[in-house]
Amino acid sequence: MRAVTFQAPGKVRVEERPEPSVQDPEDAVVRVETTGICGSDLHIFHGRVKIEPGFTLGHEFVGTVVETGAAVTEVAVGDRVLGCFCTACGRCFFCRHGDFHKCDHGRVFGHGKTLGNLQGAQAELVLVPHANLTLRRVPEGMPDEVALFAGDVMGTGYHAIVDAGLVAGETVCVVGLGPVGLCAVQAAQACGAAHVFAVDRVRDRLALAERLGARPIDLEREDPREPVRAATDGRGADVVVEAVGHPDALELAIRLARKAGRISGIGVYAERVQVHMGLVWIKALSLRTGFANVVGHLDRVIALLQSGKLDPRPLVTHRLSLDEAAEGYAIYDRREALKVVLKP
Repeated sequence: MRAVTFQAPGKVRVEERPEPSVQDPEDAVVRVETTGICGSDLHIFHGRVKIEPGFTLGHEFVGTVVETGAAVTEVAVGDRVLGCFCTACGRCFFCRHGDFHKCDHGRVFGHGKTLGNLQGAQAELVLVPHANLTLRRVPEGMPDEVALFAGDVMGTGYHAIVDAGLVAGETVCVVGLGPVGLCAVQAAQACGAAHVFAVDRVRDRLALAERLGARPIDLEREDPREPVRAATDGRGADVVVEAVGHPDALELAIRLARKAGRISGIGVYAERVQVHMGLVWIKALSLRTGFANVVGHLDRVIALLQSGKLDPRPLVTHRLSLDEAAEGYAIYDRREALKVVLKP
């Protein structure tokens, strides 16, 4: 089969790889029909997140089940399914407490040995462990490009909002308008935010955030604290989503939050950073971080996508074949794309 493989920082290649087969009774094999290039794939592409040369990339996929193990009961051969970016066993301490993203046996697709040695989904076929939890049937009539978002990007944006405990009527500020940040904008509105501010430097992304109903703030043109404070009687945002994964963005999030506010840090970090703990402490802020509990949110996100309250279609800017993956990564790296969809 053909698969997109990491070669070195700045270099990916489509290569022939052995076809996967069921190894465990809870496994399934999915023929991938739609996959995507994600911001976390770009961290690997840059060498910031380390994986082994030759490893298959990708963790977003929609496709058809072609093989199942004997213990797979929730999906069957021939089902059209979407996958989560990570797996969960459903039985360990963390899964029993609903923290599926911290499963003792969890693995992340396409992220090398460090995160479970599970080959990625930018390929013609993908092996899916713990298929009963990792996969869901795609609702009838839902396009692949919508379903694709449920298992990672929209699930992560939704997690950023609900994990911060948003209460209807509160003010949200999203820092960073990549696909996850823009999904957080939509999720905040779906969850009843009174005001949603969207902060970035890229004008096209700011324009899209405005079309989605947010108040855009261009960091090149204004201090974001001023309009946020003006809308909240000087307090600041109740919830700030940091969707960049950079110390400067985290610092800004801390300053935008009101006293006793909440920060949802869903940007990817792979290194030490300095945090202004004096501000965090004196403002009594709550900080939630880490990758999203997509498995735990999956059914609600699918329902919201099905209802149209969440709609990721405006985020898809490029559609390429799997053989064009190297160009897709280059386009994304140049910030010329929001979401690149690949078709094997």
